[in-house]
Amino acid sequence: MKKFATFFLMTGMAALLTFSCGNRDAEKRIAELESRLAELENGGTQVAPAVQANAPDQKPEGPLPTFAFNEIEHDFGTISEGDVVEHIFRFTNNGEAPLVIENAIGSCGCTVPTYTREPIPVGGEGEIFVKFDSKGKPNLQNKTVTITANTWPKKTMLRIKAMVNPAAATIQ
Repeated sequence: MKKFATFFLMTGMAALLTFSCGNRDAEKRIAELESRLAELENGGTQVAPAVQANAPDQKPEGPLPTFAFNEIEHDFGTISEGDVVEHIFRFTNNGEAPLVIENAIGSCGCTVPTYTREPIPVGGEGEIFVKFDSKGKPNLQNKTVTITANTWPKKTMLRIKAMVNPAAATIQ
């Protein structure tokens, strides 16, 4: 019986030691969390403000690149329906950092821009090549190309226009 009591006592002590070690870790973790919570409540740590999804763009700090276009609008004059005309808009980076064009999009599928993909160094020059296909576009046409770049503002708009003489009607 004495052996049984000793065995039972030793098993209980082993269990107590096992569970108490786990409690020490838990108590230590709780103390750390309480300390962190108190720090946040007392303003010891700055919490980043929530970003609004529709917040207006703000001008970034630091040196920025700048577009300096020779022209931002081109008039092709009078063309015939079905003609494909092209124009190159040239620009200089007059800013204080390399200029990177992220995207250039025409206002419709008939206006297709291509652009310099490499960063334009300060003082460097680049091009936006615009092709306009007048097929199915009779009369006065005004189209835009929206350029998105690491400038301020981020978007720059170029314009093209043409008076498209309608093609002669064909009898089928």
